[in-house]
Amino acid sequence: MKATGNKQKRVLLVMSSLDEMGISGKHTGTWFTELAAPYYILTEAGYEVVLASPEGGEAPIDLLSHKVPFTTEYTERFLKDPVALYAARNTRKLRNIDYDGFDALFVPGGYGLLWDLASDSHLIRMIKEFHAEQRPIAMVCHAPAILRDVKKDNGEYLVKGVSLTGFKNAEDAEIELDKHLLFSLEDELKNRGANYLSKANWEPNVVVDGPLMTGQSPASAAPLAQALAERLKA
Repeated sequence: MKATGNKQKRVLLVMSSLDEMGISGKHTGTWFTELAAPYYILTEAGYEVVLASPEGGEAPIDLLSHKVPFTTEYTERFLKDPVALYAARNTRKLRNIDYDGFDALFVPGGYGLLWDLASDSHLIRMIKEFHAEQRPIAMVCHAPAILRDVKKDNGEYLVKGVSLTGFKNAEDAEIELDKHLLFSLEDELKNRGANYLSKANWEPNVVVDGPLMTGQSPASAAPLAQALAERLKA
């Protein structure tokens, strides 16, 4: 893994700037516990977590993820934490960040990222470089969709032959959002040659293959963040 020289390891957490699903009129944003769980797990492990988004400023959080049964101990805590709330309302502008100074990348899910992060050239380049340098890349729920267009120097898709997971078609269908999506994460990654591995709907599932660490659904956010925290101890 490339050494940054940071005495305190740094994690760049990248959020979507979009709060709507295309032209459907449906509200979206980052899924709350997928932000809150890694924020606390990583900061309490002693790492600095910097929040960024394409537009900078306040990054939207999905309204549905504020509601029971989707809330968690982490989301409850986040809402009462002025420092955490300030960070989410004042994200750094992604393009202005020198990512060479970060030891790991964490991308929470939510549907908004299908429309912005999945085609963000700065983030795609960052993922390519992190992977080549063996710096950990953790992505949960819909975030692995961003891997769709990442290619290695030899022109091959980064995910070709790589084991990973992400939000299932069956999970999208269960909440009746499959018809509103820009593209299917599961289908696109399989088409790129990924070894897509899933468990039952909404079950925690973390798959690690080299520097790439992926989680299937919101329940995977905490175990994925814990796995990243452990890896950064090395």
